[in-house]
Amino acid sequence: MTQDELKALVGRAALEYVTPGAPIGVGTGSTVNHFIDALAASGLRIAGAVSSSEQSTARLRHHGIAVLDPGAVERLAVYIDGADEIDPRGCMIKGGGAALTREKIVADLADRFVCIADQSKAVPVLGAFALPVEVIAMALPQLVRRCAAIGGAATPRAGVLTDNGHPLLDVRGLRIADPEALEAEIGGWPGVVSVGIFARQRAAVCLLGTPEGVRKLVF
Repeated sequence: MTQDELKALVGRAALEYVTPGAPIGVGTGSTVNHFIDALAASGLRIAGAVSSSEQSTARLRHHGIAVLDPGAVERLAVYIDGADEIDPRGCMIKGGGAALTREKIVADLADRFVCIADQSKAVPVLGAFALPVEVIAMALPQLVRRCAAIGGAATPRAGVLTDNGHPLLDVRGLRIADPEALEAEIGGWPGVVSVGIFARQRAAVCLLGTPEGVRKLVF
C-alpha cells in the first residue's frame, strides 16, 4: 500500500470515534483530509466541527459540514488529528502543516485526542522530524540563539506564516527524550507563541496505518 492509501485507511477507521449528533474537533493535514472525506461519505450526521485551520475549514464546508466557533463550544468528546511523529507514550511532534497553535487550542477542548497516522510516524524517541515553533517575528534572532544553546539548529520556514500571521522556526538536531520538560522550557521563552511538542495534550489513542491493516495503540 502507498503512504496515501495508509492515510486513507486510518481516516476511515477514525469514524469509529465519531458520536452521531455530537460536535467533534478536527485537525489539519493530509491524513485529516482523508478523515474529512470519509466523514462526508459516511452519512454520519454530527452537530458540526471545530476546525484547527483555514485549510480544514474550507474542506469541511466544501462537504457541507458545519464549522463551529471554538468560543461556542465548552467541551468536545474527541479531537481527531494527525502527527509528524508519535512516541510510545503518545507524545507527538506536530506543526508540519503550520497549524500547531490552533491545534493545541482545539485539542484542549477535547476529552480524548485520537491520532491518525501512517506507520512511518511511530518513533522510539521524538526529534528526527524538525520541531516547529511558532514565534513573534521580532524575537526570531534571539530564539534562534536560544535553540542553538540547547543543541538545536533553528531556521525560519521560508515563505510560511501561520493562520495567526506568525513565522515558524523549524528546529533540527534535537533528541527529545523528555517531551514534557522541553515543551515547558521552549514554551516559556519570550516570543514563543507555541511549540510543536504535544506532551501535555498527548494522544489517548493512535490509529496507525500498516500494510496489514490498522494498528490501534492505546496510551
